[in-house]
Amino acid sequence: MTGATQTVAITGATGHLGRAVAKAFHAQGARLILLDRQTPPADSISGNSDRVLFLEVDLLDRQKVSQAIARACDQFGEITTVCHIAGGFRMGEAVHETTEGTWDFLMDLNARSFINVAAATVPILLRRGGGGIVTVGAGAAGRGAARMGAYSASKSALIRLTESMSAELKDKGVRVNCVLPSIIDTPDNRSAMPDADPSSWVAPAALADVIAFLASDAARAIHGAAIPVNGMV
Repeated sequence: MTGATQTVAITGATGHLGRAVAKAFHAQGARLILLDRQTPPADSISGNSDRVLFLEVDLLDRQKVSQAIARACDQFGEITTVCHIAGGFRMGEAVHETTEGTWDFLMDLNARSFINVAAATVPILLRRGGGGIVTVGAGAAGRGAARMGAYSASKSALIRLTESMSAELKDKGVRVNCVLPSIIDTPDNRSAMPDADPSSWVAPAALADVIAFLASDAARAIHGAAIPVNGMV
């Protein structure tokens, strides 16, 4: 947003990608509202700037999400950008063996959390006359794979929500888009796939650059897109 300081709400802010996104926007001079259910790690920028506010909140509790966003707006003014990074991954069950617990876990983290965040933030964006929303889907949502049915379905649900919101809000000045990373180069993924070559994966900082672009005026013509970010995979 050229000529104005952004106020960016980032969910999943203590994760590897969330921290990379926070650093990208912080470097641009943005005010940051960092939302997560965990305390930020020592290397987080939270608490190191008067432009940063960390709020511990369960994204599955709609009332608490709304209260946290309202508190943040009281301190920083109205939100201009929402980056929904929070989500979850689980695989291992065939579709016919998928438990209610696995289904609910993934649909809650990857779809319901976004609905709750949208309920708290979209009215603010509409009131101020526009803004940007970026969600994080997954390349795996494009086609089901063995033992990944529930995960693929939950991320596909997030993409469909993103597209629907774009159709609902683009005429009101709110841009809603999604990134679809392949494998993100995180310590967890390296540990889970020790024989893989992480040099071909997507670095969190590189994915953060794409998210920051989608939130900028340079992406003003992009609405309802689901953009693959595959690295060299």
